[in-house]
Amino acid sequence: MEIDLPDVLDEVTAQFQRYEQALVSNDVAVLDELFRNDGRTLRYGIGENLYGYDAIMAFRAARSPVGLIRRTDKTVITTYGRDTAVASTLFYRDAWTSPRVGRQMQTWIRFPEGWRIVAAHVSIIDEPQDQKT
Repeated sequence: MEIDLPDVLDEVTAQFQRYEQALVSNDVAVLDELFRNDGRTLRYGIGENLYGYDAIMAFRAARSPVGLIRRTDKTVITTYGRDTAVASTLFYRDAWTSPRVGRQMQTWIRFPEGWRIVAAHVSIIDEPQDQKT
């Protein structure tokens, strides 16, 4: 298996950046597009466990657009062959009053309609003192 083929890595990186822009601008249509429309798609969020595309869509539609701005750091995208990738990033929000770090992981699969997220996990922890960026 070939890991990090340059053209595939570029494709997934572009989709990851598109996702990030849609997230901070609350572009729900793009966010909905980038998750696989399938009952097996899942997203574990900070305060929710969403099973299936419909649950993810409903969450996005109901979420407040306030306070979505964030900066990312230490983003790692790894591709496996031509059709699978994992994207991981740390994120920070200025609105947080204590030193916290968010963590996000996404599994991306290439389908005939394009790259889609099939699984995502988001969590927030107190930032480890020895790992501050």
